[in-house]
Amino acid sequence: MTVKHPAILALDFDGVICDGLIEYFEVAWRTYCQIWSSSKKTSSENLAQRFYRLRPVIETGWEMPVLIKALINGFTDEEILQDWLKITPAILTADHLEAKEIMKKLDGLRDEWIATDLEGWLSLHKFYPGVIERLKLTLASGVQLFIVTTKEGRFVKQLLQQEGVNLPDTAIFGKEVKRPKYETLRELISQEKINYENLWFVEDRLKTLELVKQQSDLKDVQLFLADWGYNTQPEREAGQNDSRIRVISLSDFSQDFSHW
Repeated sequence: MTVKHPAILALDFDGVICDGLIEYFEVAWRTYCQIWSSSKKTSSENLAQRFYRLRPVIETGWEMPVLIKALINGFTDEEILQDWLKITPAILTADHLEAKEIMKKLDGLRDEWIATDLEGWLSLHKFYPGVIERLKLTLASGVQLFIVTTKEGRFVKQLLQQEGVNLPDTAIFGKEVKRPKYETLRELISQEKINYENLWFVEDRLKTLELVKQQSDLKDVQLFLADWGYNTQPEREAGQNDSRIRVISLSDFSQDFSHW
């Protein structure tokens, strides 16, 4: 590392700070049942376990009920891992659906769930061990903390507040900003007037880090792949073989920046 600690620490949320797999599946299942008119009240445990294993293919929330549809349609785990980018548009086309209407349905069901059973909704999210403490220490140290995520910012804020981490709206860049994460990183550097190497970005999706790498002006941003998140062994190995990316463990993340 060219610097011992960042001026800005930018973190993804799902898969880096919070493990929401149980909630993801539940809200995806409810959305699936509404869109595809399933009369089943509960899903099989096997379906949930397969969904958890395949979570790394999901980039944005609307894909989650589509993943359940793909599983029910008979796609194998291997087919989904290899061909997800082809499977999703095929399902949308076959059922005359658009991503935005699925997302609207999913967000609506999540909002209704939060309004009627906030305690139950919150209970399905588990923060990775040591992460909340790491966030609090980071804020206390004077390092600026930003969340850069494809999750709705309001959901992120609610979950963090429950754990005593209070970030201003300006520190959370959620799905609503409607732009690639590398553009948000670029904006943060310009806004805070820092050197590129003083921004550290932790993400669990290798593809997202690779997109940052493709931006020539961001070549000095420090990139970290969270090995505890929603990624696969081949992706972690690819990260380890990439000179721009540092693969870190949860124990690394929980320690002082000098150990990263």
